Amino acid sequence: MNIYKTLLRPLIFSGVQPDPEWWHHQTMQVMEWLNQNRDRATISTILSQLNRSSTVVDTRLEQTLWNIKFPNPIGLAAGFDKNGTVGGSWSNLGFGFAELGTVTFHAQPGNPRPRMFRLPQDLAAINRMGFNNNGAESLANRLTADKDKGQVTSENPIIGINLGKSKITPLEEAPGDYLGSFRLLKELGDYFVVNVSSPNTPGLRSLQEGKQLAEILDALQQENQGVKPILVKIAPDLEWEAISEAITVAQTYQLAGMIATNTTIRRDGLKTQTINLTGNPVTEEAGGLSGAPLRGRSTEIIRYIHQQTQGQMLIIGTGGIFTAEDAWEKITAGACLLEIYTGLIYEGPWMVRRILAGLVQKLEENGLANIAEAVGKS
Repeated sequence: MNIYKTLLRPLIFSGVQPDPEWWHHQTMQVMEWLNQNRDRATISTILSQLNRSSTVVDTRLEQTLWNIKFPNPIGLAAGFDKNGTVGGSWSNLGFGFAELGTVTFHAQPGNPRPRMFRLPQDLAAINRMGFNNNGAESLANRLTADKDKGQVTSENPIIGINLGKSKITPLEEAPGDYLGSFRLLKELGDYFVVNVSSPNTPGLRSLQEGKQLAEILDALQQENQGVKPILVKIAPDLEWEAISEAITVAQTYQLAGMIATNTTIRRDGLKTQTINLTGNPVTEEAGGLSGAPLRGRSTEIIRYIHQQTQGQMLIIGTGGIFTAEDAWEKITAGACLLEIYTGLIYEGPWMVRRILAGLVQKLEENGLANIAEAVGKS
């Protein structure tokens, strides 16, 4: 029996507490408490049992990318653990890696609430969080403290850090803003993501344009000197010409990869007509749409990047992943790694295990020795 889908999800979706952000906050508080008390015998036992029930260990799922060994290709997408309060403990839910943030140089509260909405009919969500986080310095202090306490070990997942622009920073000063965050965090993340594609910070998406993106990447790579993998995350709403331009800039500045894709501002084809929490038509509710409606478009973009770069650009695929079939589709389109967020809301914490077990079965069915052989096969 799936405890989450039969008992917990009906409660969460019942309307008793209609604000999805409240439920997210409660979940993060529980996870943070477990993480902080992992040295206690009882908590250690609980986490060990959770790990055993959530994890699939199979060498066929392993990959070495950027000289980093990934135990499996499924990661937690940015936005779930903005302030790194759970950090390395995401491995207890089976994740091979976790992307923290989005973090900005200046701490900021984000947009007014409510700012997170569920669309159950569409297996989707809308958020306009606005990069609410405690700032890069706070995240650096937390990750440093975790290392000092010995909470970061070889058993923890790889940690990515997603960097965004502070809302108070003018667009023309964006390179310095990203650089400030990177300088504070560069020793603490295994890889870094330049987020210029969220629809919830005014003007941010304009930074995907060639010249502006180039200025940001130039500043970061001069500081980085090739030490850490840096990727860029793009929007699903870009035209093919703009995606080609982003690929060219990424190649010029020798980025380690691209993430396809962020949330979409489109609302076409949705079953949901009205957002219950506000009473507004879904077409008038600002924010980025994630989940199942994004699946096809994100896969198209993954395939396009893979083809345009002849498989030389590493791609992290995200958008509408709920099942092993969804994951396989993106991997065979060209994604080496995958990230999930909205699927976790609908499928619960054991979805990672189900996806990984399904991927192993897919490898067997297709006569492939490991997951790397499946990348770009379609």
